[in-house]
Amino acid sequence: MCTICAQKSVCSRTEEHPTWNRAPGSPLIWAASSKKRHELSLLPFVLKDTGIPLSLSLSPCPLLLYPFFFTYSLILALYIPRSTNATENHLSPQTMSSRVHSLNPPKPLSSKIPPSSLLASPSSSCKPVSKSKKYPTISVSAMSSKHRPSLDNLNSSERREEVRRAAGDSLSNCLSETHLHLTVPGLKSKTRGKVRDIYDGGDYLVLVTTDRLSAFDRVLASIPFKGQVLNETSLWWFNKTQHITPNAVVSVPDKNVTIAKKCSVFPVEFVVRGFVTGSTDTSLWTVYKKGVRNYCGNILPNGMVKNQRLAANILTPTTKAVDHDVPVTPDEIVQRGLMTQSDYDEASSKALSLFEYGQRVAAEHGLILVDTKYEFGKGSDGRVVLLDEVHTPDSSRYWIANSYEERFSKSLEPENIDKVLPDAPKELVSELAWRYIFLFETITKSKFEIPAMEEPIHDRISRNVSAALSSLL
Repeated sequence: MCTICAQKSVCSRTEEHPTWNRAPGSPLIWAASSKKRHELSLLPFVLKDTGIPLSLSLSPCPLLLYPFFFTYSLILALYIPRSTNATENHLSPQTMSSRVHSLNPPKPLSSKIPPSSLLASPSSSCKPVSKSKKYPTISVSAMSSKHRPSLDNLNSSERREEVRRAAGDSLSNCLSETHLHLTVPGLKSKTRGKVRDIYDGGDYLVLVTTDRLSAFDRVLASIPFKGQVLNETSLWWFNKTQHITPNAVVSVPDKNVTIAKKCSVFPVEFVVRGFVTGSTDTSLWTVYKKGVRNYCGNILPNGMVKNQRLAANILTPTTKAVDHDVPVTPDEIVQRGLMTQSDYDEASSKALSLFEYGQRVAAEHGLILVDTKYEFGKGSDGRVVLLDEVHTPDSSRYWIANSYEERFSKSLEPENIDKVLPDAPKELVSELAWRYIFLFETITKSKFEIPAMEEPIHDRISRNVSAALSSLL
């Protein structure tokens, strides 16, 4: 779903929740509904000693997280009861909340400011962020060279143990659901996405990045600190890429919250790829091995192999169908009236520049940015602006740089941060929290500040968002 525009048609489906099924006599079979949008990889598995094939259709995130999704799917298959009632098989938001770690119930905040006076008038334009703008540095501090993350420390380090302990202690305080429309004056409707909760605030959108973990276009669990990691990662990149494109960010009142100007969102996702890889129906390797040599307007040479680096980065845009993404060419985008030629030219140029810059930064920190997706919109002033998230673990695929060439020469899959799998749900969640934080610290060279638990997260967010909206008067 679109995490910037609550008005896109696809958003009407964001309240859907999974239907879990187990075949009689086979507790390890987990069947999810058909593939939907944002799928960048499809991994086939055969369960050990059963011969049962299992396909995982996952949301876009680096391959380092795929083994954890697979493990968690098996855990869910074992732990979620199978109901004989079709109605009960559909997990409502309330049921889902009860099955994952949730936040403390929100408490209404008192405010002396009338709700109608919190926001600017609808005629206010979506002004791009100036090149010199610096976002608030929330819970990020520079790390000394002695304590900067090393890829060698992924599976054994004091920092890893520190984060895992903190994650284990925070399982009961994850941000799984939000209800700011009940606690913050001036906020209207809520749109619940897979990861973000989006609130309509007149001229502004309040985007809350939760700790929800999704796969199969479904919410699976909540991972401590995940929302904060994603929000701060995007803000770090938004700040670093203002020389390439303006964005819609207005303020950052909380570790998990971004306030953005409303913009008209282009119904096109700009997927940029640097390698021939992937396993879904629309991935580059899947279509290439089927003989396709002209994909989304890109001419591909013969003789390429899986995980090979492309001679140049390419753009493979997609647009939304009823239940999946559809690859389109630049000409089709213009012919269908999805974008004007000038808007497409500007957005595509920015997407390629953002990806090239992201690759350079990742390489400096020992990683390879393999592919990612961007979303753009247009303000009332006519400027094309960057929306959504940028180069996060959920929107991008990363590989380990120093072992890529050797493993590629041996026809091995690129190395990811997935060597050790935990044995229990609590260990799984703590390990996932660590790996999200590890990627953040590796890219930004900043120390992630583990939030204090004295105040419930929802109360903190309500207080900070209310104050931020008041300041926008």
